[in-house]
Parts: sequence; C-alpha cells; structure tokens
Amino acid sequence: MDHWLLEGLLRPNIVAEESEDSGSEESTTEEVDFEARVSELEEELQYAKAETVNIAQRAARDRSETLKYGGASLARRLIPALDHLSKALEATEVGEGTESVIAGVRLTLDGLRSSLESEGINEIKALGNDFDPTCMEAIATLPCPEGKNPGSVIEVIETGYRMHDRILRASKVVVAEGDS
Repeated sequence: MDHWLLEGLLRPNIVAEESEDSGSEESTTEEVDFEARVSELEEELQYAKAETVNIAQRAARDRSETLKYGGASLARRLIPALDHLSKALEATEVGEGTESVIAGVRLTLDGLRSSLESEGINEIKALGNDFDPTCMEAIATLPCPEGKNPGSVIEVIETGYRMHDRILRASKVVVAEGDS
C-alpha cells in the first residue's frame, strides 16, 4: 500500500481521537457547570421552601390574631353603653326621677344602635312590610286588620339584625293572614 493512503486512513482517526479528547475536556467542563447549576437550583429551592413555611406561619398567626381581637373595635364602642347603663342603675338606687333614668336608657340604646351600625350591623325593618322568609320568622298569624295587606307584618315580637348581607338573627313577627 501506498504510504499516503495509510496516512490518510490514520489521520482521520488521529483527528477523531483529538476531537474525542477535546470533547471529553468540554464534557468535563460542562459536567462541572451542570453540577454547579444544580447546586444553585437546590439552594434556591431550599430558600423557596423556607419562605413558603414562613408565609404559612405568618398567615396562621394573622388569622389567629384576627379571630382573637376582631371584636375589639365593637367592644370599644359598647363600653360607653355599659357606663351609661351603670349610671342609670345608680340613679334609680339614689332615687332620682324616672325621667332621667328613661332619658339615660334611651341615650344608651341610641349609642348601642350607632355602635352596631358603624360595624355594619343593622336592624331588619319588618313592621308594615311584606313577610320575607329569608330574614323573618313568622311566630303567629292573625286575621288581616283593616287597612293592612294580607301577608304583611303587623307586629314585631323580636327585632332581627343583619351584618352586611348576612342575617345574624331573623325578626320574629306576626303576619296578617287572608287572601292576597
């Protein structure tokens, strides 16, 4: 065989060997880069997990505090009403006039109503309105009096209250019966 032919056959192998050697150096460098990147990502994942746990703990603590102290603003508004009632009771013990006691109780009742309204709690207006089973409970029915519509509320036994859209207590009412 010719010498040039042998060189031609061997040369690609040599080139291939050289490319394999340089490829192994590159692959080693790539492996090191991949390992470093994996380590970085594992560390980021660990931080993210820790942050998730911290957020969950903070949310649980906030929920607990909200439940525990949620009624504080209402309590601050009701405390003066307690003071007014105490003063009204003291006035009856001292023997002051009933007008001052009645005035004190009215003042207290107005203060309680305004405190509840400021928290979004309102009375359900039932008297004279049509019976609404979503916010009223019929205790009794009576024959329809003159000038009243059948199915309307003619007497409120116990006032109902709602907080925004939610019924806290249904109004207990007497409804006029008859043909509608």
